Amino acid sequence: MLILLPPSEGKAASGDGPGLDLSALTLPELAPAREEVMAALADLCSGPEEEALRVLGLSASQSEALKRDLDAATAPTLRAADLYTGVLYDRLGLPGLLDSPAAARVRERVLVFSGLWGVVGPEDRLPPYRLSMGVRLPPLGGLGPYWRRALKGPLEALSEGRLLVDCRSSAYAAAFRPSGSAAGRTVAVRVLRERVVGGRVRRSVVSHMAKATRGDIARALLAEGVAAATPEELAAALADLGYTVELQPGPRPGAARTLDVLSAD
Repeated sequence: MLILLPPSEGKAASGDGPGLDLSALTLPELAPAREEVMAALADLCSGPEEEALRVLGLSASQSEALKRDLDAATAPTLRAADLYTGVLYDRLGLPGLLDSPAAARVRERVLVFSGLWGVVGPEDRLPPYRLSMGVRLPPLGGLGPYWRRALKGPLEALSEGRLLVDCRSSAYAAAFRPSGSAAGRTVAVRVLRERVVGGRVRRSVVSHMAKATRGDIARALLAEGVAAATPEELAAALADLGYTVELQPGPRPGAARTLDVLSAD
């Protein structure tokens, strides 16, 4: 099983470890692509500040992020588990899991997608940075399509025969779309809120709650040692853990499935 996660917009501001070593990151064969994105980002951030902020989708009050991006190659690093913060990661609690009996499962089963690095593992050492997957980075263009080309081969090999539990947002899902037999082993986790309105049950997606619930689910799968091999086994395991879930049929045989996690008001 592989759990696919987005990064977080919020990140730790500093590290205290050695400088970046691209050869030590998960999927080191991505080093040339990572170097290309780093160079393009440094080029952007060393130019006019207003243009860099516009391209990166940042406000003037976030200009300190430009310096972090410029310093990424030499800044002190910290584990990805400690770098990413925010609702999903607060609920997931990667640092605690890495200090628990679940540590080996966390290292083996968690992949975090990134606009700068493509994908990383929880113990990869990274500098603080800011680069969203939705950015169109000159001269590379959209980072989603860029990383989709670079990640296709390495991730297809890494995911061979494994269930993919997809907890990513749409921007990061664009960087890797499982195809072929991998699509049939992919389950996208969708969180829906149920409430009664005018005597009728209605369902809706709530972003903040979805992040928290995905973090809870990822933590439960890792802490409890769930080893589901099929979408049906995943749904049954989460039901056993107390979640109300519905596994939706795919649009066609062999397509990725959606697992609805229901939360009532």
